[in-house]
Amino acid sequence: MRISASTAAPGLNPCDVDLFSPEFYATGDPHPVWAVMRASAPLHRQELPDGRSFLSITRYHDACRVLGDAADFTSERGSLLHQLGQGDAAAGQMLVSTDPPRHSELRRPLNRPMSAKSAAALEDTARRAVATVLAPAMDGEVWEVAGLADHLPVALAGALLGLPERDWPDLARWTAMAAAPDEPSWRIRSGSQTLAIAHHSLFDYFARQLRRRRDSAADDLISHLMTMSAGAERLSDDEVIYNCYSLLLGANATTPHAVAGTILALIEHPDQWRLAPDAVGTLVEEGLRWTSPASSFLRHAVTDVELSGGVVRRGEAVAVWIGAANRDERVFPEPYRFDITRANNRHIAFGFGPHYCLGASVARMTLRVFFDELIRRFDTIELAGPVEHLASAFIAGYIRLPVRTRTKGKRRDR
Repeated sequence: MRISASTAAPGLNPCDVDLFSPEFYATGDPHPVWAVMRASAPLHRQELPDGRSFLSITRYHDACRVLGDAADFTSERGSLLHQLGQGDAAAGQMLVSTDPPRHSELRRPLNRPMSAKSAAALEDTARRAVATVLAPAMDGEVWEVAGLADHLPVALAGALLGLPERDWPDLARWTAMAAAPDEPSWRIRSGSQTLAIAHHSLFDYFARQLRRRRDSAADDLISHLMTMSAGAERLSDDEVIYNCYSLLLGANATTPHAVAGTILALIEHPDQWRLAPDAVGTLVEEGLRWTSPASSFLRHAVTDVELSGGVVRRGEAVAVWIGAANRDERVFPEPYRFDITRANNRHIAFGFGPHYCLGASVARMTLRVFFDELIRRFDTIELAGPVEHLASAFIAGYIRLPVRTRTKGKRRDR
């Protein structure tokens, strides 16, 4: 999706915009719509032609209320907008679609292998992956950020899960299809068929990985999932497969698009590029706020709940728009200013509450390493062609972002 630097949208009516449509995010700009909704329609209802409906949450504190309270808002009827009215076959088995107390039982044994300490142990792997991504840029030719950045999360997730490097390209493609099945670049006949193919490919792949580990002593996250106890029992095969899928999808959904979107923001704000060498840590956080790559999460009200603008009735679906909450003027001064020195950056790009992203430490480390290497190697970075955005209501991402960089120490051609 396009990211506005201004909220000016005279006469804009949110009822005229289809926030459910993946195509809107490929060609449109939701930020002016979200700004109007934050100001005057913080509990906006959209009804689809088939009778399904959902309420949109755009204010920061409302978003935290919905995401933070699993007792009042369940994830077990689907956590993604395209699941509206369909439910979730993995409910109660996959971490992201499970409520406490079962959610806590599943998550607790995974906290240590996904901790900041474990992420730090992967830094050398991250630097090798970053070197691979940046290699095409070293000769001064145009390089495609959006495509190459896909290698980053799958390399880290592959190392954590113990997956062979030869499989990473397939895994990146399948997870992209699962995250954005309506994207024309990889859609197969229809979005629903694309999603079915991606799910079958990934579930079958992880089932084969489980069979290979039955008699092995591998020290990786799949083996950990196979042997850990959640509550009083070990996970079933289905639970292991679902959570392998979820971990891989979560990595692919956030990191590459945060990379691409932050690079584009640095190109559009050259003053911030000049500050970047001394502010990599806060650059990562502002990049996450600015891009908000996981664009929306779905929840259903368990009981009547009062939020800004009215009451969510029991059973109603709510879509929490992360990019809108991360530009709430009540929380972020000058929210439409890209400022890599921003202090007290309380963004919710990784979610909020019990479902806060399990892989946040790994993602942050990967982004820090990437921008550290980018800034160390290059003097300048500039756009080298048109930008193409992902068709998805779930991922705020990029299909094409061609750039050209100038390596430090080299002069421009005269």
